[in-house]
Amino acid sequence: MEDLPPEIAALLDARGVRRDRTLVGRLVAGALDFADAGVERLDLKIAVRTLDEQLRSATAFAPYRSVRKVAIFGSARTRPGEAAYEAARVFGEQIAAEGWMVITGGGPGIMTAGVEGAGTERSFGVTIELPFEPVDANPLAGDPKSVSFRYFFNRKLAFMRAADAYVLLPGGFGTMDEAFELLTLLQTGRETPGPVVLLEPPGDAYWRSFRHFLEVELLDAGLIDAADLHLFHITSDVADACSYITSFYRVFHSVRHVDRHLVIRLSHDVPDECIDRLGGEFADLIAQGRIERCGPSAQERRDDDHVDLPRLRFEFVRARHGRLHALVRALDDC
Repeated sequence: MEDLPPEIAALLDARGVRRDRTLVGRLVAGALDFADAGVERLDLKIAVRTLDEQLRSATAFAPYRSVRKVAIFGSARTRPGEAAYEAARVFGEQIAAEGWMVITGGGPGIMTAGVEGAGTERSFGVTIELPFEPVDANPLAGDPKSVSFRYFFNRKLAFMRAADAYVLLPGGFGTMDEAFELLTLLQTGRETPGPVVLLEPPGDAYWRSFRHFLEVELLDAGLIDAADLHLFHITSDVADACSYITSFYRVFHSVRHVDRHLVIRLSHDVPDECIDRLGGEFADLIAQGRIERCGPSAQERRDDDHVDLPRLRFEFVRARHGRLHALVRALDDC
């Protein structure tokens, strides 16, 4: 039931807003609350810019909502001809051949390599305004699939909101920042399970050194769980990287939390014996009960959220997202 102040409801009526009226009304009410909050002008400017950037991002991605996308991260300083550049280019080419689109930071180096491989028609550029990075470095400049951001947090949200998979090549502070934030979001369940590939050129130990650091400094100290090291896959083989990504979605489609349950939507149904096997292998993820088939919940029907797909559900122990990632991968064996 709509619960909006009369003046906001009248404004929405005048604009002909029918879809998601309550949410749109809350946006309007939130904007007006800023006027009464006595905040500084800079806070208002940040809020306005954030809303504008998120709107432009959502608009750019909307026509391609049904297409799977992979985010490619890596150094802007990698030059054409270097092994990492070639790996990113070939990866972009091969994953595009599988029907995927790529999302890059829209700058030079690894970003340009990914776009070169996939082609501009299958690429998005999520750029950031930096004083030392020339605008003409964006291979998608002028393309409607290129969105510019001032704030890194908005840019990261755009990446995570749109991407179904992630490939990281060697890079500097920015790449490390993206790697740790991505793993943090997956580990804490703030991001939907998805395949993460750490791609290093043959003979390069960049990501193996990264894993060694995690094992020695974090795992051995009890700061992460062993299952957290399975949130990513290290490889030097582009074909293996593509296979790891595409196989993740062979059976798995998406997840949603509904009340106490985790609902796993499937691309196609699985046999009963597979469900029983998963229930035994991943019993540590089940708070009580068992993994069972289900139909779409009332919330999913209300949102028209993939109501046609088969589903599994169980009461999920929410501290075990690393193991949840393993369960999703195990679906591929069903």
